[in-house]
Amino acid sequence: MGRLDNKVTIITGGASGIGAKMVELFAKEGAIVIAADINDAAIAAIDNGKNIFGMKLNVMDDANWKELVDNIVEKFGKIDVLVNNAGISSEKPMEAITVDDWSLMHNINAFGPFLGMKHVSAVMKENGNGSIVNISSFTAQIGMGLNAYSASKGSVRAISKAAATAFGKFGVRVNAVFPGIIETPMTAVLKDSAAYVEAMVKATPLSRLGQPADIANAAIFLASDEASFITGSELVIDGGFSAQ
Repeated sequence: MGRLDNKVTIITGGASGIGAKMVELFAKEGAIVIAADINDAAIAAIDNGKNIFGMKLNVMDDANWKELVDNIVEKFGKIDVLVNNAGISSEKPMEAITVDDWSLMHNINAFGPFLGMKHVSAVMKENGNGSIVNISSFTAQIGMGLNAYSASKGSVRAISKAAATAFGKFGVRVNAVFPGIIETPMTAVLKDSAAYVEAMVKATPLSRLGQPADIANAAIFLASDEASFITGSELVIDGGFSAQ
């Protein structure tokens, strides 16, 4: 307990799935957490008015990001941690992907984290410290046939390293996490194929699918002062699947 005491933290996509678990566990570690999400009902449900504050955010909207950051700085005076977690998924085959599919996937999964870093890093630089954790995917590192999704998460991988090298001299760390298949609402569609899920579990050395807490605990470490000399790193959390 207390690993993140008084660290003002933004978690995008913070009202459901991995994001909601991050909000819960970050708050338990003492952080002041802004659960930034586009879902009004989910925001209202997660906001406790104490150390968890739900705020509306469309991660694709530059002006919305600026407004969010300005409001947080006005209310709390700083931003210590940004977790770019919001994202969407698709399993459309290459031949079925449209221009609109590609644009939406990249606008949410790749442009969203870019905008977050653009606005939040300015505050962190001024304060001389900060930690940014970008959620990519193990599909950015291996060929899983997910196409537009893999490409968007590959963008997150590349921009994380670029940001780490650019921001380090200001005391701002940037690291990327690469989850495997995690049991969340976004991956619930996999439940429609019991055979596929069973095959994935059998192909995973740890013989299970991941849980939101597996990702949240890694993000807590990277956000904390325990990781003060870690930047530009890539942490794969897929039960050993991509090590084969």
